[in-house]
Amino acid sequence: MSSRSVGLIAAALPVAVAVFYALPVRAQQPTTPLAFEAASVKPNNSSDFHMAWHFLPGGKFSATNAPLFVIVGLAYDVGFQSVRLSGGPNWIRSEKYDIEATAGPSAIPAGSTVKQRDDRTRVMLQNLLADRFQLVMRRETREMPAYVIVVAKNGPKLHKSSLEEKDCPEIPARGGRLACHIINGGMGRGLHAKAVTLTDIVTFVENWSDRPIVDQTGLQGLFEVETDGWAPMLPRARPPGQEPSAEEIAMADPTRPTLFMIFDRLGLKMEPQRAPVETFVIDHVEKPTEN
Repeated sequence: MSSRSVGLIAAALPVAVAVFYALPVRAQQPTTPLAFEAASVKPNNSSDFHMAWHFLPGGKFSATNAPLFVIVGLAYDVGFQSVRLSGGPNWIRSEKYDIEATAGPSAIPAGSTVKQRDDRTRVMLQNLLADRFQLVMRRETREMPAYVIVVAKNGPKLHKSSLEEKDCPEIPARGGRLACHIINGGMGRGLHAKAVTLTDIVTFVENWSDRPIVDQTGLQGLFEVETDGWAPMLPRARPPGQEPSAEEIAMADPTRPTLFMIFDRLGLKMEPQRAPVETFVIDHVEKPTEN
Protein backbone atom coordinates (compact mmCIF):
# COMPACT_ATOMS: atom_id res chain seq x y z
CA MET A 1 0.00 0.00 0.00
CA SER A 2 1.39 3.44 -0.89
CA SER A 3 1.98 6.22 1.64
CA ARG A 4 -0.66 8.29 -0.19
CA SER A 5 -3.23 5.52 0.35
CA VAL A 6 -2.37 5.33 4.05
CA GLY A 7 -2.75 9.10 4.35
CA LEU A 8 -6.19 9.02 2.69
CA ILE A 9 -7.37 6.25 5.02
CA ALA A 10 -6.09 8.13 8.10
CA ALA A 11 -7.77 11.35 6.97
CA ALA A 12 -11.09 9.58 6.41
CA LEU A 13 -11.02 7.67 9.71
CA PRO A 14 -12.66 10.32 11.99
CA VAL A 15 -15.54 10.70 9.54
CA ALA A 16 -15.97 6.96 9.28
CA VAL A 17 -16.08 6.61 13.07
CA ALA A 18 -18.67 9.39 13.38
CA VAL A 19 -20.90 7.75 10.80
CA PHE A 20 -20.49 4.37 12.54
CA TYR A 21 -21.87 5.74 15.83
CA ALA A 22 -24.61 7.77 14.14
CA LEU A 23 -26.16 4.78 12.32
CA PRO A 24 -27.83 1.74 13.88
CA VAL A 25 -25.78 -1.44 13.75
CA ARG A 26 -27.30 -4.14 11.54
CA ALA A 27 -26.32 -7.77 11.67
CA GLN A 28 -24.74 -9.03 8.46
CA GLN A 29 -26.85 -11.58 6.65
CA PRO A 30 -24.91 -14.73 5.73
CA THR A 31 -24.48 -15.29 2.03
CA THR A 32 -26.02 -18.57 0.91
CA PRO A 33 -23.72 -20.36 -1.57
CA LEU A 34 -25.19 -21.24 -4.94
CA ALA A 35 -26.05 -24.93 -4.65
CA PHE A 36 -28.12 -27.66 -6.25
CA GLU A 37 -31.44 -28.40 -4.56
CA ALA A 38 -30.98 -32.16 -4.98
CA ALA A 39 -28.04 -34.26 -6.15
CA SER A 40 -27.16 -37.94 -6.51
CA VAL A 41 -23.53 -39.13 -6.69
CA LYS A 42 -22.89 -42.83 -7.41
CA PRO A 43 -19.78 -44.79 -8.43
CA ASN A 44 -19.97 -46.37 -11.88
CA ASN A 45 -18.14 -49.69 -11.94
CA SER A 46 -19.01 -50.68 -15.50
CA SER A 47 -16.34 -51.62 -18.04
CA ASP A 48 -17.92 -49.24 -20.57
CA PHE A 49 -15.50 -46.58 -21.85
CA HIS A 50 -18.23 -44.26 -23.12
CA MET A 51 -18.82 -41.21 -20.94
CA ALA A 52 -21.23 -38.31 -21.30
CA TRP A 53 -22.15 -35.07 -19.54
CA HIS A 54 -24.77 -32.40 -20.07
CA PHE A 55 -25.59 -28.92 -18.77
CA LEU A 56 -29.38 -28.75 -19.08
CA PRO A 57 -32.20 -26.20 -18.77
CA GLY A 58 -33.07 -24.99 -15.30
CA GLY A 59 -29.57 -25.53 -13.94
CA LYS A 60 -29.55 -29.32 -14.18
CA PHE A 61 -26.31 -31.26 -14.56
CA SER A 62 -25.86 -34.85 -15.60
CA ALA A 63 -22.69 -36.95 -15.92
CA THR A 64 -22.48 -40.64 -16.76
CA ASN A 65 -19.44 -42.89 -16.42
CA ALA A 66 -17.12 -39.90 -15.99
CA PRO A 67 -13.83 -39.92 -14.03
CA LEU A 68 -13.81 -37.36 -11.24
CA PHE A 69 -10.89 -35.55 -12.90
CA VAL A 70 -13.11 -34.90 -15.93
CA ILE A 71 -15.94 -33.59 -13.73
CA VAL A 72 -13.53 -31.24 -11.95
CA GLY A 73 -12.45 -29.87 -15.33
CA LEU A 74 -16.11 -29.30 -16.27
CA ALA A 75 -16.80 -27.53 -12.97
CA TYR A 76 -13.89 -25.11 -13.41
CA ASP A 77 -14.24 -24.77 -17.19
CA VAL A 78 -10.73 -26.05 -17.90
CA GLY A 79 -9.85 -28.98 -20.17
CA PHE A 80 -9.23 -32.17 -18.20
CA GLN A 81 -6.22 -32.83 -20.45
CA SER A 82 -4.97 -29.26 -20.10
CA VAL A 83 -1.57 -28.61 -18.54
CA ARG A 84 -3.33 -26.00 -16.37
CA LEU A 85 -5.17 -28.69 -14.35
CA SER A 86 -3.10 -30.89 -12.04
CA GLY A 87 -2.85 -32.61 -8.67
CA GLY A 88 -4.92 -35.17 -6.84
CA PRO A 89 -4.46 -38.93 -6.30
CA ASN A 90 -4.47 -41.42 -9.18
CA TRP A 91 -7.97 -42.75 -8.43
CA ILE A 92 -9.65 -39.52 -9.58
CA ARG A 93 -8.46 -40.33 -13.11
CA SER A 94 -9.62 -43.96 -13.10
CA GLU A 95 -12.68 -44.27 -10.84
CA LYS A 96 -15.88 -43.16 -12.57
CA TYR A 97 -19.09 -41.60 -11.31
CA ASP A 98 -22.69 -40.92 -12.28
CA ILE A 99 -24.00 -37.55 -11.12
CA GLU A 100 -27.56 -36.23 -11.40
CA ALA A 101 -28.09 -32.76 -9.93
CA THR A 102 -31.05 -30.38 -10.05
CA ALA A 103 -31.12 -26.69 -9.14
CA GLY A 104 -33.90 -24.93 -7.27
CA PRO A 105 -36.50 -22.87 -9.16
CA SER A 106 -34.74 -19.55 -8.49
CA ALA A 107 -31.14 -20.67 -9.17
CA ILE A 108 -31.18 -19.54 -12.79
CA PRO A 109 -32.62 -16.01 -13.25
CA ALA A 110 -35.31 -15.60 -15.89
CA GLY A 111 -33.92 -14.39 -19.21
CA SER A 112 -30.46 -15.89 -18.67
CA THR A 113 -28.57 -16.91 -21.79
CA VAL A 114 -27.35 -20.49 -22.13
CA LYS A 115 -23.82 -19.29 -21.29
CA GLN A 116 -25.01 -17.51 -18.13
CA ARG A 117 -27.03 -20.59 -17.13
CA ASP A 118 -24.04 -22.90 -17.59
CA ASP A 119 -21.71 -20.56 -15.69
CA ARG A 120 -24.06 -20.61 -12.67
CA THR A 121 -24.43 -24.38 -12.96
CA ARG A 122 -20.63 -24.70 -12.86
CA VAL A 123 -20.54 -22.79 -9.57
CA MET A 124 -23.16 -25.19 -8.16
CA LEU A 125 -21.07 -28.12 -9.41
CA GLN A 126 -17.97 -26.70 -7.69
CA ASN A 127 -19.90 -26.50 -4.41
CA LEU A 128 -21.25 -30.03 -4.88
CA LEU A 129 -17.71 -31.39 -5.35
CA ALA A 130 -16.55 -29.53 -2.24
CA ASP A 131 -19.46 -30.99 -0.25
CA ARG A 132 -19.51 -34.61 -1.47
CA PHE A 133 -15.83 -35.15 -2.33
CA GLN A 134 -14.29 -32.66 0.14
CA LEU A 135 -12.57 -31.15 -2.90
CA VAL A 136 -10.13 -28.33 -2.16
CA MET A 137 -8.86 -26.42 -5.20
CA ARG A 138 -5.96 -24.01 -5.33
CA ARG A 139 -6.22 -21.39 -8.07
CA GLU A 140 -3.06 -19.46 -8.89
CA THR A 141 -2.11 -17.03 -11.61
CA ARG A 142 1.55 -17.45 -12.48
CA GLU A 143 3.77 -16.21 -15.27
CA MET A 144 5.02 -19.18 -17.28
CA PRO A 145 5.83 -20.31 -20.83
CA ALA A 146 2.63 -20.24 -22.86
CA TYR A 147 1.23 -19.74 -26.35
CA VAL A 148 -0.43 -16.37 -26.85
CA ILE A 149 -3.10 -16.06 -29.56
CA VAL A 150 -3.15 -12.68 -31.33
CA VAL A 151 -4.71 -11.40 -34.55
CA ALA A 152 -2.43 -11.96 -37.56
CA LYS A 153 -1.08 -9.10 -39.67
CA ASN A 154 -3.78 -9.39 -42.35
CA GLY A 155 -6.65 -9.66 -39.88
CA PRO A 156 -8.89 -12.52 -38.71
CA LYS A 157 -10.48 -14.95 -41.17
CA LEU A 158 -13.19 -16.20 -38.83
CA HIS A 159 -16.76 -16.62 -40.06
CA LYS A 160 -19.41 -14.94 -37.91
CA SER A 161 -21.99 -17.41 -36.63
CA SER A 162 -25.60 -17.17 -37.77
CA LEU A 163 -26.55 -17.49 -34.08
CA GLU A 164 -26.37 -14.79 -31.43
CA GLU A 165 -26.02 -15.52 -27.73
CA LYS A 166 -29.69 -14.76 -27.10
CA ASP A 167 -30.74 -17.23 -29.80
CA CYS A 168 -28.72 -20.22 -28.54
CA PRO A 169 -31.03 -23.24 -28.04
CA GLU A 170 -31.38 -24.46 -24.46
CA ILE A 171 -31.12 -28.05 -25.63
CA PRO A 172 -28.68 -28.70 -28.52
CA ALA A 173 -29.97 -30.53 -31.57
CA ARG A 174 -29.08 -34.19 -31.91
CA GLY A 175 -25.36 -34.65 -32.55
CA GLY A 176 -24.50 -31.18 -31.22
CA ARG A 177 -25.52 -29.37 -34.41
CA LEU A 178 -26.69 -25.79 -33.84
CA ALA A 179 -25.27 -25.93 -30.31
CA CYS A 180 -23.54 -22.90 -28.84
CA HIS A 181 -20.17 -23.17 -27.06
CA ILE A 182 -19.74 -26.80 -28.16
CA ILE A 183 -16.89 -28.00 -30.39
CA ASN A 184 -16.83 -31.42 -32.01
CA GLY A 185 -13.61 -33.07 -33.16
CA GLY A 186 -10.15 -32.90 -31.67
CA MET A 187 -6.48 -33.10 -32.59
CA GLY A 188 -6.82 -35.65 -35.40
CA ARG A 189 -10.28 -34.54 -36.55
CA GLY A 190 -10.11 -30.75 -36.44
CA LEU A 191 -12.49 -28.15 -35.03
CA HIS A 192 -16.17 -28.25 -36.00
CA ALA A 193 -18.52 -25.75 -34.36
CA LYS A 194 -21.50 -23.58 -35.25
CA ALA A 195 -21.34 -20.92 -32.55
CA VAL A 196 -18.26 -20.61 -30.34
CA THR A 197 -16.12 -17.85 -28.87
CA LEU A 198 -12.34 -17.57 -29.05
CA THR A 199 -12.30 -18.61 -25.39
CA ASP A 200 -14.18 -21.80 -26.30
CA ILE A 201 -11.63 -22.57 -29.03
CA VAL A 202 -8.62 -21.92 -26.81
CA THR A 203 -10.05 -24.00 -23.93
CA PHE A 204 -10.73 -26.89 -26.32
CA VAL A 205 -7.41 -27.04 -28.18
CA GLU A 206 -5.43 -26.59 -24.96
CA ASN A 207 -6.26 -30.26 -24.25
CA TRP A 208 -3.65 -31.21 -26.88
CA SER A 209 -1.09 -28.45 -26.25
CA ASP A 210 2.27 -28.73 -24.50
CA ARG A 211 1.77 -25.25 -23.02
CA PRO A 212 -1.17 -23.21 -21.73
CA ILE A 213 -2.85 -21.10 -24.41
CA VAL A 214 -3.88 -17.50 -23.73
CA ASP A 215 -6.32 -15.53 -25.89
CA GLN A 216 -5.16 -11.94 -26.44
CA THR A 217 -7.08 -11.28 -29.67
CA GLY A 218 -9.79 -9.12 -28.10
CA LEU A 219 -12.25 -10.68 -30.58
CA GLN A 220 -15.82 -10.95 -29.27
CA GLY A 221 -18.91 -12.78 -30.46
CA LEU A 222 -19.76 -16.22 -31.79
CA PHE A 223 -18.03 -17.81 -34.77
CA GLU A 224 -18.55 -20.81 -37.02
CA VAL A 225 -15.37 -22.87 -37.33
CA GLU A 226 -14.34 -25.77 -39.58
CA THR A 227 -10.69 -26.87 -39.68
CA ASP A 228 -8.50 -29.84 -40.50
CA GLY A 229 -6.93 -31.98 -37.81
CA TRP A 230 -3.41 -31.21 -36.67
CA ALA A 231 -0.23 -33.07 -35.72
CA PRO A 232 0.48 -33.95 -32.05
CA MET A 233 2.45 -31.48 -29.94
CA LEU A 234 2.92 -33.94 -27.08
CA PRO A 235 4.85 -37.18 -27.63
CA ARG A 236 2.86 -40.39 -27.27
CA ALA A 237 4.29 -43.09 -25.03
CA ARG A 238 4.48 -46.56 -26.61
CA PRO A 239 5.88 -49.72 -24.97
CA PRO A 240 9.24 -50.83 -26.45
CA GLY A 241 8.83 -53.20 -29.39
CA GLN A 242 5.15 -52.35 -29.95
CA GLU A 243 4.30 -51.51 -33.55
CA PRO A 244 2.72 -48.07 -34.17
CA SER A 245 -1.04 -48.09 -34.64
CA ALA A 246 -2.78 -46.89 -37.80
CA GLU A 247 -3.72 -43.71 -35.94
CA GLU A 248 -0.11 -43.07 -34.92
CA ILE A 249 1.05 -43.59 -38.50
CA ALA A 250 -1.59 -41.13 -39.73
CA MET A 251 -0.56 -38.61 -37.08
CA ALA A 252 3.07 -38.89 -38.18
CA ASP A 253 2.16 -37.88 -41.75
CA PRO A 254 4.53 -34.97 -42.55
CA THR A 255 1.82 -33.25 -44.60
CA ARG A 256 -0.51 -32.97 -41.58
CA PRO A 257 -0.70 -29.32 -40.47
CA THR A 258 0.52 -28.15 -37.08
CA LEU A 259 -1.66 -26.31 -34.58
CA PHE A 260 0.28 -23.15 -35.49
CA MET A 261 -0.91 -23.59 -39.09
CA ILE A 262 -4.52 -24.18 -38.01
CA PHE A 263 -4.59 -20.84 -36.20
CA ASP A 264 -2.81 -19.16 -39.13
CA ARG A 265 -5.62 -20.30 -41.46
CA LEU A 266 -8.08 -18.57 -39.11
CA GLY A 267 -6.15 -15.31 -39.42
CA LEU A 268 -4.65 -15.73 -35.98
CA LYS A 269 -1.11 -16.17 -34.77
CA MET A 270 0.07 -18.51 -32.01
CA GLU A 271 3.20 -17.04 -30.43
CA PRO A 272 5.36 -18.76 -27.79
CA GLN A 273 6.11 -16.36 -24.94
CA ARG A 274 5.78 -15.99 -21.19
CA ALA A 275 2.37 -14.86 -19.97
CA PRO A 276 0.21 -14.79 -16.81
CA VAL A 277 -1.73 -18.07 -16.69
CA GLU A 278 -4.44 -19.19 -14.27
CA THR A 279 -3.74 -22.70 -13.00
CA PHE A 280 -5.93 -25.15 -11.07
CA VAL A 281 -4.38 -27.55 -8.54
CA ILE A 282 -6.31 -30.24 -6.64
CA ASP A 283 -4.96 -29.96 -3.09
CA HIS A 284 -7.34 -32.40 -1.40
CA VAL A 285 -10.12 -34.82 -2.37
CA GLU A 286 -11.85 -37.81 -0.76
CA LYS A 287 -14.02 -40.64 -2.05
CA PRO A 288 -17.68 -39.90 -1.36
CA THR A 289 -20.23 -42.02 0.41
CA GLU A 290 -22.81 -43.33 -2.04
CA ASN A 291 -26.12 -41.45 -2.03
